[in-house]
Amino acid sequence: MVLALLVSGIVVLLVLLGLFVFGLRRRLIQRSGGTFDCSLRWDVPAERTGEPAGKGWVYGVSRYSGDRIEWFRVFSYAVRPRRLLERASIEVLERRAPLGDEELALLSDAVVLVCSHRGTRLELAMSEDALTGFLAWLEAAPPGQRVNVA
Repeated sequence: MVLALLVSGIVVLLVLLGLFVFGLRRRLIQRSGGTFDCSLRWDVPAERTGEPAGKGWVYGVSRYSGDRIEWFRVFSYAVRPRRLLERASIEVLERRAPLGDEELALLSDAVVLVCSHRGTRLELAMSEDALTGFLAWLEAAPPGQRVNVA
């Protein structure tokens, strides 16, 4: 009986510690400011034949960092960004509303931005406010940088 209570207590303590570290990581990412919620779908085929529209989305947080965007998975303990998107390499191809099952996979007010980054097709889903900031950040490139915003 005592052993079962001890094991249960240790399990609860480990779960609480994991949740604390998870929250601490989120605060550390947001500490420097310039963050926004941004779901990502990487290496999306140009034609969507046979692939359900809502598959492949990963919920994340993006942070502006100079001339690049650092993208972090929300459900991870990693302190380094999962993806780095450089401003000079991002090309916006189109903007659209979520289709079909994407409405369930994404946040309720999300807008999908189809982009190309160094030849890789990707989709970013963010709120209208975050989209306005993202497009303004892209257009605010230093003189001489090519910027393509649809």
